[in-house]
Amino acid sequence: MLDTMQKKDEDYEALKKLIHKKLGFNCEQYKDSHFKRRIDVRLRATNSKNYKDYLNALQSNKDEWPELMETLTVNVTNFFRNPEVYDLIEKDVLPAIIKAKSTGLRSIRIWSAGCSIGVEAYSIAMLLHHILGDEFKKYNIKITGTDIDKDSLAKAQKGLYSSLEIKDVRPAFLKKYFTKEGNDYVINDELKKIAQFRKQDLISGPKMSGFDAVFCRNVTIYFQKELQEQLYMDFYNALSKDGFFVMGKTETLLGPSKDMFKAYNSKERIYQK
Repeated sequence: MLDTMQKKDEDYEALKKLIHKKLGFNCEQYKDSHFKRRIDVRLRATNSKNYKDYLNALQSNKDEWPELMETLTVNVTNFFRNPEVYDLIEKDVLPAIIKAKSTGLRSIRIWSAGCSIGVEAYSIAMLLHHILGDEFKKYNIKITGTDIDKDSLAKAQKGLYSSLEIKDVRPAFLKKYFTKEGNDYVINDELKKIAQFRKQDLISGPKMSGFDAVFCRNVTIYFQKELQEQLYMDFYNALSKDGFFVMGKTETLLGPSKDMFKAYNSKERIYQK
């Protein structure tokens, strides 16, 4: 029995090493429970009885690699998810940033970390355009979306979305900021111009700085506690003075960041440097 368990552990470790080597996906960053749940999806899909079977499936079928990457990085995502958070962003957070930038260079920098297919970045872009109106062109706005999944980033760059993904977009915003293409919707060029998307590993990638707001929602819950602590400090350091940090509803500040951020609205997990 002990030998069987040991073999299973060895196969699991070998699988993680192979995934890291082939996909550049650092499995050690993630909670084991989360990672195993995602791997089990592919075990069932390939009729693999155990990790050893799945290792063989990966080595004998190159088409399984993109399927695995999608399963590891998949997120349920749509525009204006958790509308109560976006209400506060529209009424309080963005106006505070705009007010602080109303003189001088008028430069606004926002980071959507773990941006997936870009819906958060474009949701923020729509709100900024809506609030600023005719003043929009007078501001130098850049929204940066980062993620580890290149397919998601390609979709974000393209700005093409399904009716399911745009289901929570206000009718007025849908009319103003999207063009229908067949059954899908494409975001307009004015908003595309202020959004840029690039591949970045939050843990081992280069550190970022100079942002007025950082959004990282429902991403860190999958990471080990020590990595969460490190990330929250990275986000703190990425913010300019009085910058805002918005996290997911089920996430909690840990470690040193707990005493460094001040709560702007703790119920909706909005904090300020």
